[in-house]
Amino acid sequence: MPHLRADVIHVLPHDPSLFTQGLETHSGTLYESTGKHGESVLRAVSLTTGEELRRVELPRRFFGEGITVVGDRIWQLSWRAGTAFLRDRNSLRELRRVDYDGQGWGLCSDGWRLVMSDGSARLTFRDPESFARRGEVTVRLGGNPVEEINELECVDGAVWANVWKTDHLVRIDPATGRVTAVVDAGDLLTEAEASSAGVLNGVAATDREGEFLLTGKYWPSLFRVRFVPA
Repeated sequence: MPHLRADVIHVLPHDPSLFTQGLETHSGTLYESTGKHGESVLRAVSLTTGEELRRVELPRRFFGEGITVVGDRIWQLSWRAGTAFLRDRNSLRELRRVDYDGQGWGLCSDGWRLVMSDGSARLTFRDPESFARRGEVTVRLGGNPVEEINELECVDGAVWANVWKTDHLVRIDPATGRVTAVVDAGDLLTEAEASSAGVLNGVAATDREGEFLLTGKYWPSLFRVRFVPA
């Protein structure tokens, strides 16, 4: 089992007022979904300048969760409301809503299907057009279920996932659910920063092969990293 660490390449500023739930990049733009009732937003930010380009607010009854880009659209989850929002990627305008059972936590796209987490050890596969359920797999490490799988990123046939309330990510083989690597992403923040920040929650692949962006809830920084042997 490979054990990796997050090697920091560059540190970018991040709005520490944001309760980060979902993170994704596309063509030089960072998309970020945030949570909390009455505070949930989806925003688009230039990775070059840091300028916020667009922002939309969710209705107060929705608690924003994971997102993923699928072509010219974005899927956005809600936590306990059982509603997914399909949005135009350029304007962030809502196109339609779809209902689903259970909770929504993380979401990513592997190019032909969506992969969704719900806070358990289960990953659910969904149709990228209809959001209909297309199967599931249980995430296991050494034969034991890995509970509270959270924010997701699909890269090169693997699923990277935050494990809720930890400083760890896992790399998952979606065909079997087997964990194929564990990443220790602790110590990214200083002791002073960590005292007012929340947990690690936000992983997004960049346009540079092998590089990711990491952040967390109420974090003041966004870290460009590579996962290297610990």
